[in-house]
Amino acid sequence: MHILGINALFHDPAAAVVVDGRTVAATEEERFSRRKHGKRPLPFSAWELPELSARWCLRQAGLRPEELDAVAYSFDPELARPARDLGLDDPWDPLRLEYARRAPGFLAEALPGLDPDRVVFVPHHVAHAASAAPASPYPDSAVLVLDGRGEAASHLAGRYRDGKLDTLAAQALPDSLGLVYEDLTEHLGFLRSSDEYKVMALASYGTPRFLPRLREHVHATGDGGFRARGVDWSVLAPPRAPGEPWTRDHADLAASTQAVLEEVLLELVHWLHGEAGGEALAMAGGVALNCVANSKIAARGPYRHVWVQPAAGDAGTALGGALHLAANEDVPRPMPTAALGRGWSDEELRAWLDRAAVPYERPDDIAEAVAEELARDGIVAWFQGRSEYGPRALGHRSLLAHPGRAENLERLNHVKGREEFRPVAPMVRAERAGELFTGPLPSPYMLFVHDVAAEWRDRVPAVVHVDGTARIQTVDERDEPLVARMLAAFERRTGLPVVVNTSLNTAGRPMVDDPRDALECFGSAPVDLLAVGPYAVRRGRAFG
Repeated sequence: MHILGINALFHDPAAAVVVDGRTVAATEEERFSRRKHGKRPLPFSAWELPELSARWCLRQAGLRPEELDAVAYSFDPELARPARDLGLDDPWDPLRLEYARRAPGFLAEALPGLDPDRVVFVPHHVAHAASAAPASPYPDSAVLVLDGRGEAASHLAGRYRDGKLDTLAAQALPDSLGLVYEDLTEHLGFLRSSDEYKVMALASYGTPRFLPRLREHVHATGDGGFRARGVDWSVLAPPRAPGEPWTRDHADLAASTQAVLEEVLLELVHWLHGEAGGEALAMAGGVALNCVANSKIAARGPYRHVWVQPAAGDAGTALGGALHLAANEDVPRPMPTAALGRGWSDEELRAWLDRAAVPYERPDDIAEAVAEELARDGIVAWFQGRSEYGPRALGHRSLLAHPGRAENLERLNHVKGREEFRPVAPMVRAERAGELFTGPLPSPYMLFVHDVAAEWRDRVPAVVHVDGTARIQTVDERDEPLVARMLAAFERRTGLPVVVNTSLNTAGRPMVDDPRDALECFGSAPVDLLAVGPYAVRRGRAFG
């Protein structure tokens, strides 16, 4: 079975190809179009398709559109109801639904040769669920999906057995944990459906003193569902205009909302375990990108294993929709890696560098050269292998720095143009992680937070958040030999088994994806060395 998955309707348009149950390629449209999140989640943009990423996925799989057995579109307009009936203030929603109904024709026009009759509408939360359990190492597991909205719900709880989903609960709109968090994001002066992770970071600077008031509007209902709506944010804290300084009230409101979210999630997880049992929980949906809440579920929930889809947001429904259809004929195989996007051979990378006319070298070992630069306190742009699927830089498109210098947090936030309260993350070899960090291990996708051991906090201050935690990425040498070798080389020079890892981009721009993006980022930001494949471009030589 040759199946193309498409996410297009709301935000983070993406494409994926699954062949005979195996994930071949998955990537987001923003990496090609260079528009953050691909587009804004407006009804007027609902017609836009991930044409560039879909074409690349097909090329990667060696397929033509006419060779596809099915195309999974991760929204089913037949399940939708008018926004007014759902209690949503969205007067242009009928336009969005009309675009969804016409998606088969739009796709056939974008991918000449495709038979529009092969387009299958997959319910949005079913696509999220299929991106989680079947893609995880625990295909027979409980599954929890939470986001802003789907067709008529904001949540799905169920259990996979033998590749089939048994839905146990779904929360009808307008109650939505995702929409509540989005509303707060906007109230705090950030961009909704984009900057929710900034609210999570800001929460660490506050105390949850508004929690009793929020519980009146946001709480579990004991039957696998919840209430989440009707918060008057202005009563609790004044709105913040974009770019204005944040106050203690803003931080306390963020902390209170984070706390009530965690409370509801834990109740939902315990309810699900009581209904479905088992040892493993797989999670997806935008709320599953809240790594602080994920850690509470792992620590206080009833499941031995908690696995979160690395592309948990809507982008992941492209893969989930394809895996859902694949299950009709094949047994879907777990995701082999998050590195499912574009990559280039050494020869192709050299041609890019020659075309750019920048001086470069090929050291004996790029891992050693990078470790040496980091040990000298240089900042390194790291461009290696295939790009990551999802919002996290996982050692393929990263900015790296020395973790032992506290000032490197401010330095990196300056390089990237980010808010000062946002943390950066450590990458650490898997076999050393337990010495420094307490929390779910391994953690290869940077989707949990970990307490930093007291004796290490002063040794790696750049990666320690204000609350003493870090969102770590563990590196297994079997999966990431080059990154592991770089980490070992850095430790030999410094005694530190950790390197700062943040995404290779600047504020408001998508993560770097192709060599041109890497060169442009290197040229415009104060980065000391660009490691692109086996080649090194040094700032002093390129711009001296």
